Amino acid sequence: VQLQASGGGLVQAGGSLRLSCAASGRTFMMYAVGWFRQAPGKEREFVSVIRWSGGDTAYGDSVKGRFSISKDNAKNTVYLRMNSLKPEDTAVYYCAASTRGIYYHTGGYDYWGRGTLVTVSS
Repeated sequence: VQLQASGGGLVQAGGSLRLSCAASGRTFMMYAVGWFRQAPGKEREFVSVIRWSGGDTAYGDSVKGRFSISKDNAKNTVYLRMNSLKPEDTAVYYCAASTRGIYYHTGGYDYWGRGTLVTVSS
């Protein structure tokens, strides 16, 4: 499975962005697709996850109510809509695929894409 994240950029606080994660290859192996983020000097943090078949979702506490994850199976793409962005949301955002289940930690994911940088200015 190959994953490509896109859609990052510079946005002012309070603004919105939509990230995309395009999957290719053996996508039938994917059980769930998650988003993580990593700010400079910090550990990679769970943001959100969606089950590939069925659509169950979950969110990290810091983004609940502001971020929304969705998918388009026909396009093999997962989206992360980010609203009410804050400077503390600044990070490199990564998408990842798990073949085993829904996980809230990096160890549950088997495939990772390159990240996309989101910068939120105050």
